[in-house]
Amino acid sequence: MNHYVDFSKVLLSVYDENDIELNSPMGEHIYFKVGGPVDILVNPRSKEQVVKTIGLCKEYNVPYIIIGNGSNILVRDGGIRGVVIKICKLDNISVNCNEIVAECGALLSDVSKIALERSLTGFEFACGIPGSVGGAVFMNAGAYDGEISFVIKEAEVIDDKNNIITLSKEEMELGYRTSAIMSKGYVVLSATFVLKKGEYNLIKQRIDELTRKREEKQPLEYPSAGSTFKRPPGYFAGKLIQDAGLKGFTIGGAAVSEKHSGFVINKGGATAKDVLDLIEHIKITVKERFDVDLHPEVRIIGED
Repeated sequence: MNHYVDFSKVLLSVYDENDIELNSPMGEHIYFKVGGPVDILVNPRSKEQVVKTIGLCKEYNVPYIIIGNGSNILVRDGGIRGVVIKICKLDNISVNCNEIVAECGALLSDVSKIALERSLTGFEFACGIPGSVGGAVFMNAGAYDGEISFVIKEAEVIDDKNNIITLSKEEMELGYRTSAIMSKGYVVLSATFVLKKGEYNLIKQRIDELTRKREEKQPLEYPSAGSTFKRPPGYFAGKLIQDAGLKGFTIGGAAVSEKHSGFVINKGGATAKDVLDLIEHIKITVKERFDVDLHPEVRIIGED
């Protein structure tokens, strides 16, 4: 075990023993099902615990990373030194008229369900995104012609001085898979979404349609991190990869999906190195064939 494990004794001032995991395999915490262990993983149950954890990590010079549902993360085989703060237990969702306030660990699919129950429209695009609110706001997640920037009003975040502040939509500077929260290293605690009153049956019809599309076109039967690459301007990553002859191409247990070339999947027994080598091969091949640069949408963390 790494020497950072000793820091777990300090964290007992903030957590019960049951909420601290030592040497936890990250493959158990991310959708890709790969990656080495983290020295310490904590499961906060309140915003205050998140703030205190970050404060202690900074005080003791211990590196830390925030993760949610792990749907858009690839952890390298060497694992993660220091602390992973997994915020999935901060999942409260409340509704006030046409506004939904969701904590960072709430699943987007759950927010979508509650919006449907209240006949609120605008969040249908997120019904099949497997991530949590924190990560979605952090990267301005989107799908099917919708994205977080279309519906968000404000977000409660921890800034670089470990203060809890509220950012307006404008202050978040939301762009394609990016935000000021990402560039400044802030941590999302909750978000407020503004939706519109709609017709229950029409909202459900749209959700059912998007769910059907997702099941038909995406390789949901295999571990992956969703779309592997960002959409290059003027192109679609999946089509470029397919036209480069890479559909089904494998390295070790990692493969370009036969169902959708925009997805790198774990066909079974893949290592993070397999996935990373395949991502690099795809980037080089597409660059050689079409002179287009592909950039990963998946967040790559940890050490080799």
